[in-house]
Amino acid sequence: MGSPTPSSARHEDGAVDRRRFLTVLVAAPTLTLALSAETAAPADASSSVPQPADIMDAGDALILAGTPTAHLMLVLEVAENGEVRVELPRAEVGQGITTAVAMLVAEELDVPLGKVRVRLADARPELLLSQLTGGSNSVRALYDPVRKAAAAARARLVAAAGELWDVPAGRLVTRGGAVVAPDGRRAAYGSLTTRAAKLPLSRLTAKPKPESEHKLVGTPTSRVDARAMVTGQLRYALDIDVPGAKPAMVRRPPTINGTVRLVKNETAVRAMPGVIALTVIPTGVAVVGETFGQVMDAVEALDVTWNAGTADSLSDAGIRKRLRAAVLPPVVPPLTGHIEAEFDFAFVSHAPLETNCAVADVRKGRAEIWAGLKSPILARQEIAAALGLPERQVTVHVTQSGGSFGRKLFADAAVEAARISKAVGRPVKLMWSRIDDMRHGRARPASHHKIRATYTRGKVLTYEHRVAAVETDFRHGVGEMLTAVATRLPVAGNMSFAQAVFHLSVKVPYRFGVVTELLKEVPLKMHTASWRSVWSANTRGADEIIVDELAAKMRKDPVEFRREFLKTARQRAVLDKVAKEGNWGRDMPAGFAQGVGFHDEYKSCTACLVEIDARNPKKPRVVKAVIAADVGRPINPRGLEAQLLGGLTDAISTTLRAGLHIDRGLPLEGSYSQFHYARQKDSPTDVQIFIMPANGEPGGAGELGVPAAVGAIANAYARATGTRPRSFPINFDVDFTPFPR
Repeated sequence: MGSPTPSSARHEDGAVDRRRFLTVLVAAPTLTLALSAETAAPADASSSVPQPADIMDAGDALILAGTPTAHLMLVLEVAENGEVRVELPRAEVGQGITTAVAMLVAEELDVPLGKVRVRLADARPELLLSQLTGGSNSVRALYDPVRKAAAAARARLVAAAGELWDVPAGRLVTRGGAVVAPDGRRAAYGSLTTRAAKLPLSRLTAKPKPESEHKLVGTPTSRVDARAMVTGQLRYALDIDVPGAKPAMVRRPPTINGTVRLVKNETAVRAMPGVIALTVIPTGVAVVGETFGQVMDAVEALDVTWNAGTADSLSDAGIRKRLRAAVLPPVVPPLTGHIEAEFDFAFVSHAPLETNCAVADVRKGRAEIWAGLKSPILARQEIAAALGLPERQVTVHVTQSGGSFGRKLFADAAVEAARISKAVGRPVKLMWSRIDDMRHGRARPASHHKIRATYTRGKVLTYEHRVAAVETDFRHGVGEMLTAVATRLPVAGNMSFAQAVFHLSVKVPYRFGVVTELLKEVPLKMHTASWRSVWSANTRGADEIIVDELAAKMRKDPVEFRREFLKTARQRAVLDKVAKEGNWGRDMPAGFAQGVGFHDEYKSCTACLVEIDARNPKKPRVVKAVIAADVGRPINPRGLEAQLLGGLTDAISTTLRAGLHIDRGLPLEGSYSQFHYARQKDSPTDVQIFIMPANGEPGGAGELGVPAAVGAIANAYARATGTRPRSFPINFDVDFTPFPR
């Protein structure tokens, strides 16, 4: 497709003048469109974002922050060969957003899905706060802009055919990538693009199809990149062929944030086979060589004296002690029946299959970077600052990512690669080792929870949940977005970014009287980041454990108790679905049990029922799962099933075995075998997932599935073993020999 915004349409600082932008886009043999503000945005740009505090969530806040430039998000081109090409300002990290967008475009333009090509947009600074992938927000934010851009293209093509045939546009229809006249004449889109591109803007009137006419959207569809993925054709960052780019790796300190004091054997390492260059950077000692094998050998051979890090004195016991001391006790006195409980959750690695990596080509006065980035505009700013370059001299290309789960909101590898390329004066391909990714990558912070609930006469009177967590790093763009809309957020005031996100995402879905949920962060200088579902996995997971225990105290069945206290019929419907399909309450052998959990977030809700085999409490295994989800309007049910299955697998892993032990300022885990993420043998072979019928606007789903599954698994374990888990993962032994520091 080439660049959708030629350099002639850009200002000195890289911003795009909107009027000239549109003029350049349409004056071409192909039909290329980006919507104007007038055709894309509602009269009140904030009207589509709910405002009341009881229904606003973090996704709403992100959409509201991006509203001023939402009309510029999508660039769509209909080529002369009939292909429809879309430039997408989001990252594809395996969640299937490229497939969902391709489906929306194909639906609106009446073209076969195979004719739609989606590429990831470079960092586009003119989008301001509209180019960030996170908060289960992409489909919610893109649903209207994608449909409107495709509808505008369809309207132009129809108008072009009407002009060609002298037939009123209202009498023409579109079908199979062509405009069709009442008498049967057909004009393929590719034959109309030049004429359509020349139509005056004033003649464009377009309206997306009503959802009732959708034929493809809502139909289970395989990923558009599936074949490329399984045949090795999909291009990730390290597949980019940049002339002269050589492998690079970094020797990292033995503790978090340590720095280099002295490289003792620099001369000897430089003389090793294949070594091209060696340079000290803020995060360690970088080696560039001919092959990754040679570079790894050189990195291992380095003898470095290190300065202390920022967490050298910290180990698990000390961190837990500080978190427990930071949690304020509940304030409502238990004058009636009550439950009190405390929970600990360990640090957790994001552990994507693709470790941190990036390609960088930094020359005098310019820099070009390729990396999987979920916040590329901020990455561009950080790279420019690190190199001392004006931002307009830095080009950032977003590549396909092999997983993220929140990790690639940060541009750590991209900044490192840029520094190394500048220092050695040549392009480099930087790859983190798996050990580095586990130990020096970012992690979900450890947290401690105190919960107290009071009840009497079949009613829950109060519910208090106090959370203390190691501080989550929000310097990836979400903080800026919340700042941009802070005056309009019902939870803003003097709260931190983290507290604002916490209150916008963590909500008790039950009628539990007076509900209080508070977060206090402990500022330890460690590598942290949002992890799939941020605080909800822990906080709502703990909630769901307490819900089961409240039900027992009040002598009610866990499912019936939830049905009684859930707030909406929609919520009860997904709970009823899993209870029915999972045969809730059936007799099970000793050591086996069922568990259930529920979660509502991002305008979606889900319930999860699991069956667990805990005959050996040290080696429990989830053997069956039934999941139901209401996501409003599903775009691709098959993609949603994959998201919910992934959430279940994350929950199995982090509830039962997977976590990071911190020992004297460094995680002990350095591989999948040590981190104990669920393998195939740990995953249920019997999983049923039900997507509820379409209703309303699309909700979010990327993070939805984790919290309900955490609660369901913990509850099943408690019923099977008679032991109420309070520390997670449940089985967290150091059953391995750690790699050397």
